[in-house]
Amino acid sequence: MTAHRRLALAWALVVCLVAGHNAWLWLGRHVHPDTDILALLPAGERDPVLQRSFTHMVDSAQQRVVVLVGAARWLDAVRAAAAFQAVLRPHAALLKEDAGADAQAAWLDGFTPHATLLVGAADERALRTQPAAYWKENALARAYGAFGGPKLGSFRDDPFGLFAGWMQERAGETPVRPRDGHLYVGGEGREYVLLTYTLAPSAFALAAQREAVPLLDAASAAARRAVPAAEVIEAGVVLHAAAAGRQASAEVETIGLGSLVGIVVLTWLTFRSVKPIGLIVLAIGIGFLGALSVCWLLFGRIHLLTLVFGASLIGVAQDYGLYFLCHRLGAGRELDSVRLLRRLLPGLGLTLLAAVIGYMGLALTPFPGLRHMAVFSACGLVFAWLTVVCWFPQLIGPGTLERGWLARRYGGIVARWPRVSMRPSVLGAIALLAAVAAAGCARLGTDDDIRSLQSSPARLVRDQIKLGRLLDAPTPVQYYLVRGASDEQVLEREEALKRRLDPLVAQGDLGGYQALSNWVPSARTQTERLALLDATVLAPGGPLAALARELGADGDWVAATRAHLRGRAAPMTADAFLRTPASEPWRYLWLGDVGGVHASIVALRGMRYASIPVLAQAAAGLEGVQWVDKVGGISAVLGRYRAYMGAVLLGAYALVYLALLPRYRGRTWRVLAPTAAASVLTLAILGLAGQHLQLFHVLALMLLLGVGVDYGIFMQEDRERADVAPWLAVGLSAASTLLSFGLLALSGTPALRAFGLTMLCGTALVWLAAPCFTVIAKERREATVTA
Repeated sequence: MTAHRRLALAWALVVCLVAGHNAWLWLGRHVHPDTDILALLPAGERDPVLQRSFTHMVDSAQQRVVVLVGAARWLDAVRAAAAFQAVLRPHAALLKEDAGADAQAAWLDGFTPHATLLVGAADERALRTQPAAYWKENALARAYGAFGGPKLGSFRDDPFGLFAGWMQERAGETPVRPRDGHLYVGGEGREYVLLTYTLAPSAFALAAQREAVPLLDAASAAARRAVPAAEVIEAGVVLHAAAAGRQASAEVETIGLGSLVGIVVLTWLTFRSVKPIGLIVLAIGIGFLGALSVCWLLFGRIHLLTLVFGASLIGVAQDYGLYFLCHRLGAGRELDSVRLLRRLLPGLGLTLLAAVIGYMGLALTPFPGLRHMAVFSACGLVFAWLTVVCWFPQLIGPGTLERGWLARRYGGIVARWPRVSMRPSVLGAIALLAAVAAAGCARLGTDDDIRSLQSSPARLVRDQIKLGRLLDAPTPVQYYLVRGASDEQVLEREEALKRRLDPLVAQGDLGGYQALSNWVPSARTQTERLALLDATVLAPGGPLAALARELGADGDWVAATRAHLRGRAAPMTADAFLRTPASEPWRYLWLGDVGGVHASIVALRGMRYASIPVLAQAAAGLEGVQWVDKVGGISAVLGRYRAYMGAVLLGAYALVYLALLPRYRGRTWRVLAPTAAASVLTLAILGLAGQHLQLFHVLALMLLLGVGVDYGIFMQEDRERADVAPWLAVGLSAASTLLSFGLLALSGTPALRAFGLTMLCGTALVWLAAPCFTVIAKERREATVTA
């Protein structure tokens, strides 16, 4: 047995171990890719309470489906809503309808023991400023007037309307009202029935999307059949997730199938066989499985973005196999595959080293996510490279490949390709390209806003905006996070924050806010409020006594009423309130104890984006209060990634140059120049096209470095023989990369489109530039003789 055959068998043993480990991971369901973007942040910068608040806000919304069924007349809206409900009612195990207006009848029961302490902000100001006569007249108006305001319970329970005023204030936090056993909201010339559903499985589960979305579509159709003029507005994470899934499936079917067919046709035209495709897919597959095993063993988990970025193995790992196969094509039977491999091994080794340096540059960053990507990609390339080196000579055999039509026609093009030289025409062309590059790069701005990466259908976006406007719903991505050592301290800090927000509400920067302290005052506030009541409306000889004289009641009535109201002043706690039915819509605001820290959320309604700086400033100087802008936070993370990746990319160029210097000496710049020039020109094209630089553009440039250096090495390795094999390998690799990554420029997903557009321009430019920097030894000798 030859040494190479023994090496192939040893590698087969390693591959079997990797395959077995992957089978254990996947079949045993040990792999649960992490989707939390905060997991990509440095551990020192991650805030568990902030992370919990993100999750809490998202979880409170992602399982809900909110529907407004509206019509010009209320009875038509009710009839359409009934038709909608009838379709979904048999599927309560999937979409459970939440309790509606009927559940509100039980709300008051939870507040009865504390009713005296529940006083609205306006009434509390009046208690401090208005005389006793004001409260006496107010109580008489409630007793005898037809328009004395809402009455909750008997007159004795709330003679001055303080509890009723508090309830009205709380009702002002939402435009939704009970009506005829339904939840009603009106606006824009229509009357709507509000329906809310809770999705049992995860909104991101494909099975849930396949079941829930058709049901919702059928329910909408039933509502419109019942009332043709009915309007159905739907909002929910599951709708956006399903739309993204449908778009991704369509793109996979079109772009994926198109690239696969294109690669198969190219390979057939080059080798007149599909066997090379199978070999290259084998190398890439082993690379992916090996990378997954190593990452799992090192980190114990894998992030979803790591797997997605791992797809870049396709663009780089294929180069090793194509380089060997193209040389095998032209080697003939006189040179066996093992000896051919020995001749090609220095170039193959440098391509691997350059790519690993490029990827491992990511490991120097402080971001765990980038380090995981670096290890995954580098290990994947090593596994793919070893597969080519250990198996390809044995699997391909001697003389088994024939030169196809493309190989015969394409090879001669390189001899006529323009080369970089000191000729005036060449220098003029370089100067023109440099001017275009400078102009394009000068116009290139940056945009890290996460909203620019959204790609939901316009109909869903319109529905989401309209529903938010009608319901005056709080934004889930901007809010205040309040922390304290206890529940009481959290409530006190919420109240301090609200005192700063009230002027912003008055001047229109904010429509309102939702906080648990709106429902549960702090113990300090409850104590102060009871003292205020004792000193005003409940004071001896005060408004209550004056009211008794007007009503003809005696002192016993006054004492009994005062005792009754004091009996309804039991201290109220957050825990007790959260156990009542009335707390259900507001539970998402309370985080409770998070690792020894108590925390809550103050949500904002009617917020203007232009007011974000003012709202952020409102938290300044308040201990334990933090302004949270989820959109801005994630955008900042993307911006930092982009900046780090840009610096890493420049460092990777320097390291690759140093790695190539011992072999290529004065020609090293010719290896890197095609990729560097293509990267700069790609940035210029993006700038001229009005694009803004994002993280995904920079990630594509990192991948372009790994791909482009391979092309430069291939062209420089065979300069002595003037062989067409490297030019053919570069052409096939570039065409495959364009088909597998460049077609992503057609994607409807902005992030993939940015990645694909960069790869499309960059790969095409490297392909065109690589021969320009190659000077074959024969040409150089002829130029010397001529001189």
